[in-house]
Amino acid sequence: MKLDSIKNQIPEALYSILAKELSELRPAQEKSIKQGLLDGKNLLVCTPTASGKTLIAELAALKSIIEGKGKAVYIAPLKALASEKYKHFKKRYEGVVKTALTIGDVDSSDPYLADYDMIVTTSEKFDSLLRHNAFWISGIKTVIVDEIHLLNDHERGPTLEILLTILKQVIKNAQIIGLSATIGNAEELAEWLDAELVFDEWRPVTLHKGIYLDGKIEFAD
Repeated sequence: MKLDSIKNQIPEALYSILAKELSELRPAQEKSIKQGLLDGKNLLVCTPTASGKTLIAELAALKSIIEGKGKAVYIAPLKALASEKYKHFKKRYEGVVKTALTIGDVDSSDPYLADYDMIVTTSEKFDSLLRHNAFWISGIKTVIVDEIHLLNDHERGPTLEILLTILKQVIKNAQIIGLSATIGNAEELAEWLDAELVFDEWRPVTLHKGIYLDGKIEFAD
């Protein structure tokens, strides 16, 4: 799918930025669009690493923000990943949206975030913001959960599950987009999220499997 094929479906400012960097969408991105990404539908995207999941999230988030429908929150499992995504969004969309990073004090409602469009955080921090009844949360339209398979993690899973459960009740019209390279129970999770499942195996580099022993690798046929 060519990028210009969705030119009339996304804001001009967003198209202008993306057109400088790419001309064609990757398979998972095309599938997501066809399954309602730009129409506000919940999606669970399960595709390999480097297959373009972040851009899927960006398309939904930036469309919502620029069209004035609401804020976007990007939830990452680790502070390091949150910081990385923050730098990416801030650099790419500088001057178009205001991006903030909040990964610190869990005893604050961070009222200053009301002035920002894209908020990058961790599940623990966002859980705290919900519990502190941050007044700006009602203005959220897009919720992106990176590495959503960590719902099965014995440490981070419970917090993320409670967070999503509360979000579904508090922000009923928010679009939820879950991203993961590996989900064992994708269909079940998609049903729980009331989301369309986007599954694709395309990756930019061919993956070869093999066994390493005594300095040699024997690849499977």
